[in-house]
Amino acid sequence: MRLHVVDGTFELYRAHFAKRPDHVLKDGTNVKATVGVMSSLLTLLQDTSEEVTHVAVAYDNPIVSFRNGLFDGYKTDEGVPPELRAQFDLVEDATRALGITVWSMDEFEADDAMGSAAARFKDQVDEVRILSPDKDMGQCLVQGRVVMVDRIRNKVVDEAAFTANRGIKPAQVPDWLALTGDTADGIPGLDGFGDKTAVALLAAFGRLEDIPAQPSAWPTSVRGAARLSVVLKADRDAAMLYRKLATLRTDAPISKTLEELRWQGVPRAAYAQMLQRLELETTRPAPHRFAGA
Repeated sequence: MRLHVVDGTFELYRAHFAKRPDHVLKDGTNVKATVGVMSSLLTLLQDTSEEVTHVAVAYDNPIVSFRNGLFDGYKTDEGVPPELRAQFDLVEDATRALGITVWSMDEFEADDAMGSAAARFKDQVDEVRILSPDKDMGQCLVQGRVVMVDRIRNKVVDEAAFTANRGIKPAQVPDWLALTGDTADGIPGLDGFGDKTAVALLAAFGRLEDIPAQPSAWPTSVRGAARLSVVLKADRDAAMLYRKLATLRTDAPISKTLEELRWQGVPRAAYAQMLQRLELETTRPAPHRFAGA
């Protein structure tokens, strides 16, 4: 038995920017992204290789969280296309119309919801599958228990593969992002600290607080160690804040029991009402199983 947790915000953005025709309602509202997410989720539900039995989709609604109170530069709704922002509530309704549990995050983020699910349910199922390509989610990986699924590249990443590719362990992801930054989340990182430098330091010393102040103790592979050590000394407190921003919470308000996440099929009436609301005759692909049918 598997638990699938889907990065709904990523799915929504992907559908919005996909190279497919817009779907505009009679009142002029463009619901292309919502229709795309419904299609993507229906594809997942009938994917025999995934064997979906328990599933939830997490959304950022809005794109602000407690992290904005910790750091002014953290990501916000600024720059989100108005036609996309207008679908944040709609796509959640559409997801529920497929019989799927929705985790709508306000003070927390969708990433926190997925991280909380991995922590809460990893020992209750054979595997938690996090459907997101976001490198942040690498910190949730547990060998044999939690994996990431990149549906775009049709790739499954477990802890071993992540470590082999990135050069760091899952627990080191927040430290790594603190040093290198994460432009998608508005985390600036430290000046001059690229991926190779961050990986070399973390491989040698483990955590931010254990990196020596003296550059002579750093690995010889680190170029410009003298200058970078000055940066780290001056900005170590900032780096610790960045690490806090990059660390997923495991206490987000999500479902308490695994049974609440069991997918029973598409509720026929709710699905029909959503099609009417979206001015669709059907979706492609169409549901293969209705609840109670």
